[in-house]
Amino acid sequence: MPFVNCAIGGLSPFIPSQDKPWNRSSATHLFRRLQLGAYVSTTDWAVEQNPVNLVNDLVNLAKNLPLANEPEWAFWQQSDYPADEAEFFALVGQQRIDWIIQWVKDLKNNGLRDRMSFFWHNHFVTDVGVYQFPSWMYQYHHLLQKHALGNFKDFVREMGLTPAMLIYLDGFLNNRFEPNENYARELYEIFTLGVDNGYTQEDIAETARALTGYNDLDFENLGGPINFTSTFFDPGQKTIFGRTGNWGYDDVIDILFEERAVEISEHICGKLYRHFVNPLEDEQVITDLAQVFRDENFEIAPVMKKLFASEHFFDKANYSTIIPGHIEHFLMFMNELNLLKTDDLILAIAASSAQFGQAIFSPVNVAGWPGNRLWITSGSFIYRSENIRNILFYIYEESGGSLEFLRDWLIGIVGSSETDVTLIVQQVIDFLFPKQFQFNYEYEAAVLAFKSEVPENYFTDGTWNLQYEWVPFQVFYLLDHLALSPEFQLK
Repeated sequence: MPFVNCAIGGLSPFIPSQDKPWNRSSATHLFRRLQLGAYVSTTDWAVEQNPVNLVNDLVNLAKNLPLANEPEWAFWQQSDYPADEAEFFALVGQQRIDWIIQWVKDLKNNGLRDRMSFFWHNHFVTDVGVYQFPSWMYQYHHLLQKHALGNFKDFVREMGLTPAMLIYLDGFLNNRFEPNENYARELYEIFTLGVDNGYTQEDIAETARALTGYNDLDFENLGGPINFTSTFFDPGQKTIFGRTGNWGYDDVIDILFEERAVEISEHICGKLYRHFVNPLEDEQVITDLAQVFRDENFEIAPVMKKLFASEHFFDKANYSTIIPGHIEHFLMFMNELNLLKTDDLILAIAASSAQFGQAIFSPVNVAGWPGNRLWITSGSFIYRSENIRNILFYIYEESGGSLEFLRDWLIGIVGSSETDVTLIVQQVIDFLFPKQFQFNYEYEAAVLAFKSEVPENYFTDGTWNLQYEWVPFQVFYLLDHLALSPEFQLK
């Protein structure tokens, strides 16, 4: 029997009630999906706001964020690098590393804008291992940030002409004499319509002809723009989606969005829904969301506002249903504990995640990382669990051997006067796992982990309280224990 999405409600604005409260749990759910988590003080502040207004404000903030500062090498070409081969590759490698660190920091700190840019990175896939040059990598990333919450039609139009995409999907080889269908196929199959949805092989072949001409690449000085040249453009008549004319690149995009608006909107909104709400689709919600997308002329921000502020989104059946990628998983943990950030830690997270299948700027193939349950294997589960401990150890060492931030986090959740260990652990679990544990023995094991080496009588004779010197280490042991549970992977 197939799994079914049990969430109810549609896209009507979420109105808190006794049955559907706006509280710390629902605010945590919002921040985990709309951005990568938030510290408990932020979620408690959010509970005092109107949830619909809050969503609108957060989306507007994300849309208006300035883009990442342009690096000095943003438009470097081969001639700008050292002639020595070893020096060349060393500098190229360092520039890539620097920009990966920049993006992961942005992903951690910039809320929805970079959560969306990372989503689109897995939609408009390219691979730096194919196109190589850091300048092309930066220009590709610049588009992801620029259009993350902008107009999707403009996004598609610009993405197809960025050098990273022209190289990755062979657009620079597509000419009137030897048409190459790679980009035309993925434009429809992945980027806009979905597999076998509203196009034919003939549409692909004719589209490839219309996309010819972007072949002006200086092979003696790579890293520069790839320009249009009429010499290699096919000037003949083409028929695309039943319309015939001497179509070129811009015509393809216009015809696509005019003739297949419904298919585009439903494909994109379905992907957004599966990524941000629930891997199990609600067809009616997606259909209604697609109508919003079309009504708003393919602007992305109104779709996200409607989705995140809806009664459907806040249905508890949608809580803890998504397994984020490794990088998102660790950054969410860091945000929710308000952990310090350093370039070394950010790079370690990116590098170790790459070893387990999530390499930034290099998704596994043109279809991107498949995501959700496929993030978890016998090896990656252990890695994800143990790396939580590694992150805490790193912060411990960087702070001079202190875990006091864990005491502060715990007090933020339970208050400063609570002394009932069972209730303390229960509240921590409630915060981390909105759907909680299924069995009592799981709570009992968590309590034992929290008690750690503290003598049992300390909890009954009044010796122990939240100011006890060992409390930060108790929180460490509790988090280390909880990170080993399957529920810890669900966000």
